[in-house]
Amino acid sequence: MKNRIKPDRNITEKDLFQEEPEKSYNQGKKFKKTLEDDKGNNKKIEGNKVRPRDTKAVVRRLSRYLIAEKWKITLALFLTVIGNILALIGPMLSGYAIDAIEPGKGKVIFEKVFYYCGLMMILYVFSALFSYLLSILMLHISQKVTKRIRNDVFTKLTELPVNYYDTKQAGDIISRISYDIDVISTSLSTDVVQIMASVITVVGSLIMMIMISPVLVLVMLVTIPLSILYTRYMSGRVRPLYAIRSEKLGGLNGFVEEMVSGQKTIRAYAREEVIQDKFDSINHEAVEAYFNADYFSSIVGPTVNFINNLSLSLVTVFGAVLFLLGQLTLGSISSFILYSRKFSGPINEAANIVSELQSAAAAAERVFKILDEESEVADSPQAKELTVEKGKVQLNNVTFGYLKDRIILQNLNMEAKEGNLIAIVGPTGAGKTTIINLLMRFYDINNGSIIIDNQNINEVTRGSLRKAYSMVLQDTWVFHGTIYDNIAYGKENATMEEVVEAAKAAKIHSYIKKLPKGYHTILDEDGINMSKGQKQLLTIARAMLMDSKILILDEATSNVDTRTEIQIQAAMRKLMEDKTCFVIAHRLSTIKNADLILVVNEGNVIEQGTHTGLMERKGFYYQMYSSQFV
Repeated sequence: MKNRIKPDRNITEKDLFQEEPEKSYNQGKKFKKTLEDDKGNNKKIEGNKVRPRDTKAVVRRLSRYLIAEKWKITLALFLTVIGNILALIGPMLSGYAIDAIEPGKGKVIFEKVFYYCGLMMILYVFSALFSYLLSILMLHISQKVTKRIRNDVFTKLTELPVNYYDTKQAGDIISRISYDIDVISTSLSTDVVQIMASVITVVGSLIMMIMISPVLVLVMLVTIPLSILYTRYMSGRVRPLYAIRSEKLGGLNGFVEEMVSGQKTIRAYAREEVIQDKFDSINHEAVEAYFNADYFSSIVGPTVNFINNLSLSLVTVFGAVLFLLGQLTLGSISSFILYSRKFSGPINEAANIVSELQSAAAAAERVFKILDEESEVADSPQAKELTVEKGKVQLNNVTFGYLKDRIILQNLNMEAKEGNLIAIVGPTGAGKTTIINLLMRFYDINNGSIIIDNQNINEVTRGSLRKAYSMVLQDTWVFHGTIYDNIAYGKENATMEEVVEAAKAAKIHSYIKKLPKGYHTILDEDGINMSKGQKQLLTIARAMLMDSKILILDEATSNVDTRTEIQIQAAMRKLMEDKTCFVIAHRLSTIKNADLILVVNEGNVIEQGTHTGLMERKGFYYQMYSSQFV
């Protein structure tokens, strides 16, 4: 995701994003974000102010993934029903065993007791076996669902427009696709099983208790409404706390990801203590969010357990009265108490897993929020594949603004003929990269047209348009793999000879040959075992290898020395014969031979022409050029 062209650091970004998109972390202040509504069903979080979200909508969306495993779900329900029914027969047999005890009958008594106990053991063994099979089955189901969700999210990430990544923290996105989806997986594999088992156990226990003594059922049910009302009240308190917890974790991950990637800069400026203080602040907020969520969820179980024990006490007292009146046997009372524990146990378990379910719901909403983002505008059915033979580029009356009411390019006209070198220069944040964004259709223009070889780019597919360019960005990107793989990244089935030729042209071949395994050397993640200059030369070689008619260089030689830069440009000019090249450069001395220079300032092209012509005008370009040699 790193090698993309970002909007210029100018007024448009300040208005649109309010802060640097790549470093959008709120520097040490209270981490307050507003979550966008998930199709009107979600809630917003501003600090600690929370509106309830529609949990039912989340459950419905998760059920769509479960439907794909309907046969396994059916088998899981069967195992759940059979396993719990077998377990429910146990207390009844226990009561029979107790009632079989009659003083003075010795051997006959023990035969009955052993018979009932042996039958209980057999039933419990089979019940445990079914529970084991159910756990394994649900683990497979949860992993399948998790894989499908993660695939959908990653696919969605590849479809999102560039501005999504310009306004979101990489750490938060990673947190959603890893941690949040893992939370969903855990909930599906454990909590769902417990819920299914609890429903069957509660219903079965209630039926058995009614068969034993309806009077005692009425006594026990006195405390049930209190338990249900308390659980519902606490679930309403816990749900938003888990949503806040997920947000804080995303913010923490985003900050850590930025700080780890910027360690050299942090140490160079001796900002370790400042960064540590900021981390302490964010970490404190994350810990506080975790504590609040876990605290309120942890008190649910003990409280519900107390209510259940109160119910058990009432059952014991009234059961003793009924025994004395001769309406119940000791075995019936024992069975009833066991069934009452089975009845209240799942309620207590349900109260304990409410917190996990709320955490899973909050995590699912964060994941679904990505899936609900608007994808990059799809190509129209009439869109054609772009065919580039010459590389002629025209901008006709192009008007564009990141915001509709803040236009930054007004009626821009430009023509790049076949084989031309077009230089785009200007101060930092002037709007140079905006032009490249429009050429690549990372953003669509408001008015006008961009024509490549007499084909309007709005009438061709984005994929074919972007394949027409070779690009080298200021932010180099290499991946974990061999040097050969990194250079051949943009061209399928590239031969070693082609890769070596490109490396030689980029002046990186001699360095590669010095490595122990040459072109088969494995690069670490993001090429951390190479210098920035070497990585930039490698990405230049990658661009040279691609067979395209248009080349875009966005400050592509900013990390190499002047002598190497001149050598690279000479090699590029030879390789780019009959091809069009767009170069964004700060070193104006390197683009003196450009066929056309566009001078951009404050989002507008204020001058254009050749180096000689612009110097003769003694305008803005003249001042910029002269300032570099003062």
